[in-house]
Amino acid sequence: MGTTITLDLADDLPPGRLHELADDVFAWMREVDGRFSTYKADSEVCRFDRGEVLLSEASADLRFVLEACADLWGATDGFFDAYATGRFDPSGFVKGWAAQVASDRLLAAGAANHCVNAGGDVRVRGFSPTGEPWRIGIRHPWDAMATCLVLAGTDLAVATSGVYERGRHVLDPRRGAPASGLRSVTVVGSDLGVADAYATAALAMGAAGIGWLDRVGDHTHAVVTDDARQFHSTALPLTV
Repeated sequence: MGTTITLDLADDLPPGRLHELADDVFAWMREVDGRFSTYKADSEVCRFDRGEVLLSEASADLRFVLEACADLWGATDGFFDAYATGRFDPSGFVKGWAAQVASDRLLAAGAANHCVNAGGDVRVRGFSPTGEPWRIGIRHPWDAMATCLVLAGTDLAVATSGVYERGRHVLDPRRGAPASGLRSVTVVGSDLGVADAYATAALAMGAAGIGWLDRVGDHTHAVVTDDARQFHSTALPLTV
């Protein structure tokens, strides 16, 4: 997925079992990368985009992602648009969804205390190795070595979309041009795929994304604008 995947397992399980759980997570992430990478010409998503794979022939995962992207397009008034670049690119959902699935599988396997971090999209459950709630730093959008906020919790999905690493790669689908106005958008909820898509959509909206996020139920957010102003939900799970 062009990013780093890290995993922290905090349960007191035998080392062999922990290695097995970790191997399962990374195998799943490699499977997702092989299926959904837009950089690999032989990936299923690229072959689907070229018409070489029909919907009736698509894998269950691809059909799920297609349906989810359609639902998210409607939920975001069209600002989450997997076709904004002119080709099918579900990356704004897939990375968060893949990490959410990994977390769900860990929970089902008895690893109730863990952190899955997919390039800054983070799913935490339970408690950290110290026995305290997990602490999640939100990267400062102008200083890669600093954080602008720190969140804490035992059951959080935290997704951030920004322009500080890949430039203005998110398009405003209505203008067909790179979105501007927001430097960084973080969305916190219970499902990392949805949070990832909402963060992408809000970034695509520009300044209007702040008001839209205020109206989204069951999610909190933090936003940094291009002119360095910061806004966040009053219920955001902040810590010091």
